[in-house]
Amino acid sequence: MIRISIAAAAVSLALLGQAAAQGPGPAFGVYGPKGNDTGGIIPWSPDNEQMAQMIAQENCGFYNKYALPNSIHRVPGDFITYKCVWEPPGENNKYRYIKR
Repeated sequence: MIRISIAAAAVSLALLGQAAAQGPGPAFGVYGPKGNDTGGIIPWSPDNEQMAQMIAQENCGFYNKYALPNSIHRVPGDFITYKCVWEPPGENNKYRYIKR
């Protein structure tokens, strides 16, 4: 029993040290970004807002779609929402980026 406890402690310290070595990253929140083939949400933070298009496109790209931001609520605890569309956003079709 003591050997298992020591092994578990060693693995925990190794993982903790690895996470600390990576430094602070974007604050995804407790649950992190969530999405599927129709769209998703990203917990709002200033860091996440800067990376929102990349995070959303990574999710939508998995389904061979394009990410289109829906709304950004700049309140801690709220979300950035996006949808996944078939056509790339632009001037020539019905999908357009939100103008800020």
